[in-house]
Amino acid sequence: QVTLVESGGGLVQAGGSLRLSCAASGRTFRSYAMGWFRQAPGKEREFVAAISWSGGSTYYVDFVKGRFTISRDNAKNTVYLQMNSLKPEDTAIYYCAGRLMGVFTRQYEIDDWGQGTQVTVSS
Repeated sequence: QVTLVESGGGLVQAGGSLRLSCAASGRTFRSYAMGWFRQAPGKEREFVAAISWSGGSTYYVDFVKGRFTISRDNAKNTVYLQMNSLKPEDTAIYYCAGRLMGVFTRQYEIDDWGQGTQVTVSS
C-alpha cells in the first residue's frame, strides 16, 4: 500500500499550464503503475492518464492527448502530470491513483487514491 498526496492544483486562465505532482510514501512505489483521474462537478470520475512502473509505457484519454504528459521519478517517489493548453472543460478535481498489478484505465482497478487537488481553468 502507498499513501498518495497531490499538489500543484490552482486557478489558471485558458491556454495556460499547470504541473500536478503526486508524492507517494511506501517502499512499493516502484512496483506501482500510477495515473490520474479527474472529476468535474456533477460528473463521474474519469480516467486521464497512466504510466507503467518503469515509465516505459504511457496511456492517455483522447481528449488530453497532445496537451497532457504523465511522467514519474522513481528516485523521488513522485508522479507528475504536465497540463498544457488548458481549457475550461479541464476544470475538475484531479486524483492521483496507483495500482500494484499493472496499468489501468478503470476506477475499480485502483488500489490506492490520493485526496485530490482542484484545478480551475477560467475562460
